[in-house]
Amino acid sequence: MIYVIKFIYSFVLPPGIFVLLLTLLALWMLWKKQRGFAALLLTVTLLLYLSSIPLISDPLMRTLESKYSPPAQVQGDCLVVLGGGATQGTPDVDGEGNLGGSAANRLITAVRLHRQTGLPVLFSGGQVFADSGNEAYIARRQLIGLGVAEQNIIAENRSLNTAQNAEYTAALLKEHGLSRPVLITSAFHMPRAVAEFRRAGLTVQPYPTDYHASAVSAAAWYAGKLAPSPGAIETVGGVLKEYIGSLAVAFKGNK
Repeated sequence: MIYVIKFIYSFVLPPGIFVLLLTLLALWMLWKKQRGFAALLLTVTLLLYLSSIPLISDPLMRTLESKYSPPAQVQGDCLVVLGGGATQGTPDVDGEGNLGGSAANRLITAVRLHRQTGLPVLFSGGQVFADSGNEAYIARRQLIGLGVAEQNIIAENRSLNTAQNAEYTAALLKEHGLSRPVLITSAFHMPRAVAEFRRAGLTVQPYPTDYHASAVSAAAWYAGKLAPSPGAIETVGGVLKEYIGSLAVAFKGNK
């Protein structure tokens, strides 16, 4: 019963409520014999619905997340972690400011690998918006709080996008005499990140983390996969952004 309630509930909140209202409007237009407008509205509604259900979003996400797998053994001289959003002024255990969910997952992976390997951690990420936190500053504080010695932390605090992550990180690695970075970022972001670092002249060992789509969900089936959700529509948007970004990197590389 709880799953039936969840399914119905998904059409009470956005984006499900918009799918429902647009469908009702299209049916009303059909009843009024405005078939052209009704067909157009139904097409838009169908696209909105398909882009907001896990049945579509999860397989799309797996097309990116399956491109790289974590290596069995880390081979490099530095752990490079890419930022992915931060808040400013929000309370934390030992200060203010927090990394976003994806960035926090990347940081946790870096700390665990640092404990295994002893490699220094370079965190790359600046303050993207006026009301967001400086990711590298926040990451430095949290790394120290998690037991990473300050001398093993390198902060790249200027980059605003993945291209700048690569460019500014390359300069810092050269400054510190490092040349074999282990790149840690979300699995869905890894293909574009590897391409950007390659453009910056760096060969990286990819270490994907922060997976969003379960590897077993392709075989699992339940009604919730047809229920609209904000998370699914965010996933579809994120996947499209990555593919468009990868095309842009390829275009720049061919110029």
